[in-house]
Amino acid sequence: MSNEPISLATALASFDALWSPRIVTRVNDYDVRLAKVEGEHIWHVHDDTDEFFLVLDGELSISLREPGGERTVLLPRGSVFTVPRGTEHRPYAPSGAAILMFEPTGTPTVGDRHDEIPDHVDATTGHALDT
Repeated sequence: MSNEPISLATALASFDALWSPRIVTRVNDYDVRLAKVEGEHIWHVHDDTDEFFLVLDGELSISLREPGGERTVLLPRGSVFTVPRGTEHRPYAPSGAAILMFEPTGTPTVGDRHDEIPDHVDATTGHALDT
């Protein structure tokens, strides 16, 4: 990890892969991840951790399956949302988005339980940022 300031714009410009987050830095035992997203991710659950989203550009929707039923939250640019641990969810961005996430280091992008993983979704714990 760098001990110099990191430009998020420069970091985002350094990769094109969708649904394939880059680790920008770490805070204690958490990764700060950047991702470009477009289309749909998969339904998945993180059993033991919340998942924090910040929309840097574009618009992200997150469908949630909760005890009271299914709902969708819409996150325009500049919005944050935390998916509670144990909540089945599916992010999607029909027009594309750039997002920043906080997750414990080693957390898989497809959660602990998930639907079949399509080719466009990178099942990873994050990639090093090459700037």
